[in-house]
Amino acid sequence: MKSTLTPSYRLLFIFAVALCGVSLHVHAAKKPNVLFLFADDQCFETIRALGHTDIDTPNLDRLVGRGTTFTRAYNMGSWSGAVCVASRTMLITGRSVWNAESIYKATDKERQAGVLWPQLMSQAGYRTYFTGKWHIQTDAAKCFDVARHIRAGMPKDTPSSYNRPPATGADTWSPYDTSLGGFWEGGKHWSEVAADDAVDFLGEAKQQAKPFFMYIAFNAPHDPRQSPKEYVDKYPLSRIAVPKSFLPEYPHKEAIGCSPSLRDEKLGPFPRTEQAVKVHRQEYYALITHLDAQIGRILDALDRSGQADNTWIFFTADHGLALGHHGLFGKQNMYDHSVRVPFVVAGPGVAKNRRHDAAIYLQDAMATALDLAAAPKPAHVFFHSLRPLLDGKQRQSSYESVYGGYLQLQRAITHDGWKLIAYPKAGVVRLYHLAKDPLEMTDLAADPKHAQQKRELFTRLVALQKSLADKVDLAAVFPKL
Repeated sequence: MKSTLTPSYRLLFIFAVALCGVSLHVHAAKKPNVLFLFADDQCFETIRALGHTDIDTPNLDRLVGRGTTFTRAYNMGSWSGAVCVASRTMLITGRSVWNAESIYKATDKERQAGVLWPQLMSQAGYRTYFTGKWHIQTDAAKCFDVARHIRAGMPKDTPSSYNRPPATGADTWSPYDTSLGGFWEGGKHWSEVAADDAVDFLGEAKQQAKPFFMYIAFNAPHDPRQSPKEYVDKYPLSRIAVPKSFLPEYPHKEAIGCSPSLRDEKLGPFPRTEQAVKVHRQEYYALITHLDAQIGRILDALDRSGQADNTWIFFTADHGLALGHHGLFGKQNMYDHSVRVPFVVAGPGVAKNRRHDAAIYLQDAMATALDLAAAPKPAHVFFHSLRPLLDGKQRQSSYESVYGGYLQLQRAITHDGWKLIAYPKAGVVRLYHLAKDPLEMTDLAADPKHAQQKRELFTRLVALQKSLADKVDLAAVFPKL
């Protein structure tokens, strides 16, 4: 059919179509948003959808269904009893554990140089937001465009939360007694405050032309293990199972830095009792389920904002927690319950309801976000983008072996389904076949049948130490290995 448009209208029509095409191209090329949800002290075994049916996490379950879960995500360890300090410094700087220690007190110089994670995102064109736990040696308000409720490492200590429950007599602690302060300080539970901030940020961000980077850092489920009564009531003690690896006391606790004087360890009584472990796990699960509800609010707000289809979501934690495994309560050890974390990624093109068993470090979230932002990765960043694994272009881990270290007292390597743990002060080496013994209950170090495996792992660990500038001389402590 012959066009009825005059030449001038025809030119105007072509010009309008061209403009529309440019507009569509600009929209299609918009960088993805990044929503980073960060828990504190949350062990990998605390998401129901991943097979842990003793806990209720409906919103994390739907996030798992929405994306890909890395089932072997690790923290590298710590130079401090506050493992979260090391974990978060590695995350924000991108540096490996001992490299991060070397600049920890000078982190503000890193900020001044503009090389911290949020600054790199800002330089890539992002509007950046923060709320919650920071625990980094520089001012969060100077690192993000918007920062609210900047929290310290943990809520104010509540003395009655320690060395409990008592073997006899009344337990004076209540997780829902708001007069005790802690997470209740300020009048509203801190997890709810962080979620309020995140929901508000999403409302503000949808008015912006820039893509957003949100770092939502919950203090939960770190102790004090406080949550509303309705959540505690979901977990009667009859529902709580004692870990199969339960021990009344860990045999090397003093020499590895996990004595009763360590803050995390003195939360429960010594020797450990099954009753005490059940009570602490009850309150831990309740706090996680309450946290899960807040994450649900954030996911709902993201969906309502209309930006979900162009948003990558990361959920992870800074490290795990023992809570009765191996007679331990804290995170200052090399067992999987303390070094492994949940790690879920959802976003455009990410496979749904998928499990990936490649070993990663939780700090790979930082390198992945820089990759998504098309931001250059500074030379000092040790960690790797997960996009090749998520895209299927890479199957194997970027790390030949997983390293772990705590103070000068513990070292570990995980490789090819095995783990070797070395305790320099105790003069002890432990060997576990994780593929057959995932709970790390059978130490094979003294078994002659596995002597070669032990030597090979030890040699790998020493080489890994050198590459990471680890100053502990394991070869001198264990000359026969």
